[in-house]
Amino acid sequence: MRIVIAAAGSSEHLSGVSRHAANMARCLLTRAEVSEVHLIAAPWQYDSLCEAISHDALKLHIHTVPLGRSALSRNLWYYARLPLLAEQLGADIVHFAYPAPLNRHSFQCPTVVTLHDLYPYDIPANFGFPKVLFNRMILKQCLRAVDAIACVSQSTLGRLDAHAPQYALQKAVTIYNCVESGPPMAAQSPLPAWKGEPFLLCVAQHRRNKNVLLAVEVFRRLILNKDIRSSAFLVIIGIEGPETAHIHQCIDSAGLARQVVLLHGVSDAELQWCYGHCELLIAPSSVEGFGLPVVEAMLHHCKVVCSDIPAFREVGGGYCHYASLKYPAEDAFVHSVRTALKNIKFRVAATDRFSAPYIAEAYLQLYTRLRNGRTIVGSYSNCDPIQF
Repeated sequence: MRIVIAAAGSSEHLSGVSRHAANMARCLLTRAEVSEVHLIAAPWQYDSLCEAISHDALKLHIHTVPLGRSALSRNLWYYARLPLLAEQLGADIVHFAYPAPLNRHSFQCPTVVTLHDLYPYDIPANFGFPKVLFNRMILKQCLRAVDAIACVSQSTLGRLDAHAPQYALQKAVTIYNCVESGPPMAAQSPLPAWKGEPFLLCVAQHRRNKNVLLAVEVFRRLILNKDIRSSAFLVIIGIEGPETAHIHQCIDSAGLARQVVLLHGVSDAELQWCYGHCELLIAPSSVEGFGLPVVEAMLHHCKVVCSDIPAFREVGGGYCHYASLKYPAEDAFVHSVRTALKNIKFRVAATDRFSAPYIAEAYLQLYTRLRNGRTIVGSYSNCDPIQF
């Protein structure tokens, strides 16, 4: 089976989507039924994807395609050029790593899209007006045209059911993100001038739903209350975005410019180092489709304090400490962080359901069903493998 994974995006740094594409490719390569995996990327993504996959299998091929950085250029490429490339590669399945314009009648094989979230509807402030309207239009067009929708969580499937119940019923399944421990951690700290000081970690893009400002305020309160040492740091790792200027302003206003470290473009090995050395991960998102940093932290046996939202409850189970986002959210997070830091009891992380063998099996079941011309009626989860 030849699988084409279309992951061409705008950012040269690893994001949740590009990490998903890399992890998906890596897990599919473990299966004998998969003869070739073709990962399609923009030129500026090539190095980061190669590092993330870290696999020299002969059946892996990473292709860079000529497209501009603008959304218009990228969307036109997906609609007009991807079908031709898929035909040239002899694709048996084309898997979109995220929703993009899809010319259904130009593909000679089944198509699948990974649905990470319903942000254009659930958090329109991430996009702004009128851009959010175009994102909604593209999302609806892709969901209508694609043969199957792979939701990254039951929470995402539930949001799809709320907005487009016909698609949730007819062609949506739940297949979790593949999450494994990744490469060995870096030998040196990616934190500038780090001398062994304790730090809290927040892995989040600078977008409204990530609530980075809440993390900064919680950190300020913890310092003020002497719940953590005055020399401690808050390390925020994530791609810059619409909230970047506001985050800088908040940090400066709180007098934390020397203690809040903003990083982006860190390597996978450096990210592993951060998980391995932080006091805990704080994840204060208001809306999520999955929660990749939460699961990655669980794999490293990090303490995790996260917002009490459905996606985090689904992936974190009894491992995480949860804080309500109801007013005042700062009090809830300060209390949860204080409790987590004092708790020395080891918590068992249930992460087998995110492992490569489990996820690869779920994808292969889906791909086989599509290739055999069988439609998807109702939903199933990779938590409970189905029999075809």
